[in-house]
Amino acid sequence: MKKILFGTIAVAAGLLGQSVGAQEVTLKFHHIWNPQAMAAVNVIAPWCEKVAKESSNRLKCQILPAMSGGGTPAQLVDRIKDGVDDVTITLPGYTAGRFPSTEVFELPFMTNSAEAGARATWDYMNKYSLKEFPGTKLLATWVHDEGYVHTTSKPIHTLADFKGLKVRAPTRQTNKLLAALGANPVGMPLPAVPDAVSKGVIDGFLLPWEVMPSLKLHEMVKYHSETDPSRPALYSAVFIFAMNQAKYDSLPADLKKVIDANSGAALAQQIGRTWDNSQAAGRKAAQERGNVFHTIPAAELDNWAKASAPLVDAWVADMDKRGMPGQQMLKEARELLAKYRK
Repeated sequence: MKKILFGTIAVAAGLLGQSVGAQEVTLKFHHIWNPQAMAAVNVIAPWCEKVAKESSNRLKCQILPAMSGGGTPAQLVDRIKDGVDDVTITLPGYTAGRFPSTEVFELPFMTNSAEAGARATWDYMNKYSLKEFPGTKLLATWVHDEGYVHTTSKPIHTLADFKGLKVRAPTRQTNKLLAALGANPVGMPLPAVPDAVSKGVIDGFLLPWEVMPSLKLHEMVKYHSETDPSRPALYSAVFIFAMNQAKYDSLPADLKKVIDANSGAALAQQIGRTWDNSQAAGRKAAQERGNVFHTIPAAELDNWAKASAPLVDAWVADMDKRGMPGQQMLKEARELLAKYRK
């Protein structure tokens, strides 16, 4: 009887283990882009397909594009932290001042490579920024390709051309940058930009090329001011690919391994490269429309860099006030960018 009893228990335990091991999980993946956007097509969909395949379809995504899951872009970081959403890609900078350590990569003239920026942000943020993301597991970090100035009725050739223009920026540091350059900054997340342009709320915006075609923004402006490619870009913004930590912790070990295999430094680098490679396609749409392009020469960019230099000092001072080594953090960020540009 004992043998039969122990055998029955063993079989039951085995079946229970198989049941747990065969757990199926649907991840609610909420993000800001429409389904045609580069990030949705080239990053989010492939990632979801890959984790589904490697988990034998036990890990699946319920993709909620264009904030269709509710809330605002600025709330995505808290929706992940609180478990309202399971996975997202968003910009920490949409919540001004909440993630100050990450802003070093949003300072003016830091980098002109999303891939180098991705590798640098991953190293840096894992050292300095994790405590700013409680309840959150970072799967990847990166910056977008070079950010440029796009305007409706007035081209930007010199610093003086910014005067009086209402220009959209995505983050606190880019708002400060526009103010330093003489513009009137208007902060707003990406989904609000088309409506703001069409209603004349803004005269232009800061954006990389990759996202413009999906929102048809190249049809809403006439002028594009790019920067000398020998210099770092005017600005960039930090992205995070984030997962609710409790959701990750609840996964069985084999599904955690699938997530682990599709996150980290390699994923960050891959996504950064994807952003870099998207630039030409985004620019082509504006070229085909006959829009006007101008490259700001290095000599003129020196004036812009001089005007915006106080932002760097202010960021360092802010970090120092928070008890963090601001100058060392800036130095390490620049060294990492230089290292990965080679």
